[in-house]
Amino acid sequence: MQTVIPEVTTDVLQAFADAWNRHDVDALMSFMTEDCIFESSAGADVCGTRYMGRDAVRAGFAEVWEIFPDAHWGNARHFVQGDRGVSEWTFTGTRADGSRVEVHGCDLFTFRDGKILLKNSYRKNRPPLAKPTR
Repeated sequence: MQTVIPEVTTDVLQAFADAWNRHDVDALMSFMTEDCIFESSAGADVCGTRYMGRDAVRAGFAEVWEIFPDAHWGNARHFVQGDRGVSEWTFTGTRADGSRVEVHGCDLFTFRDGKILLKNSYRKNRPPLAKPTR
């Protein structure tokens, strides 16, 4: 029998997304369990790079902004069903070499006790966009 966690709603997932766009790692970590896991969309492992525990997850989240200082997740859509949730988004960002990335992606969440236990991230892969010519 699945346990419904009333504290986790689409509004909670939107607040989590808003914290990503503010680049606010403290706010992000307030949504995570003590034994949280972040499976990133890239990395050598089949699941992407896996960050386990609060310190590792915090570092993994911060690393996204190191790679893409202007990282932004737009067009967010969320749904929650019991102890699972999904956020769909369009990611845009610029790497240090000036190459632009724009991709669609999603996060699959597992919740426990009103917090995020697992954030499993997926994104479409495509070549970087041309550098802006402004």
